[in-house]
Amino acid sequence: MANTIKNNVADVGDAVAKAAKDVGSRIATGAEDAVDFVKEKTGMSDPGEGTDRGVAAIEDHMDVIASCGKKVGVVDHVEGGAIKLTKNDSPDGQHHFVPVNWVARVDRHVHLTKNSKETEENWKPDASSCAC
Repeated sequence: MANTIKNNVADVGDAVAKAAKDVGSRIATGAEDAVDFVKEKTGMSDPGEGTDRGVAAIEDHMDVIASCGKKVGVVDHVEGGAIKLTKNDSPDGQHHFVPVNWVARVDRHVHLTKNSKETEENWKPDASSCAC
């Protein structure tokens, strides 16, 4: 019985530690987003500045911003080496794909290395077309 209680306490301790780590990560991400937001709104950052969280940080429903500052879409999801954009935010009502190698940085948004014209002229009809 003592071993069962000891094992239960250990399991609960592990669960609490895991939850605390997850909460800490979320707080850190939120703090980075807040800093970037304040810098952006107060004009204290360069257009190319932001806390780059890397391509792995791309999340569904993030805005996709071209290098010229224009919003060119919203992330539906990442599919292989491509970002699938939602069709609801597409000018022609279709899904479009942009290669992840077009990503300059990821903060609260996905920022591309291409301007809006280049992006819209060269986005792909499917993820397999984005393979390099």
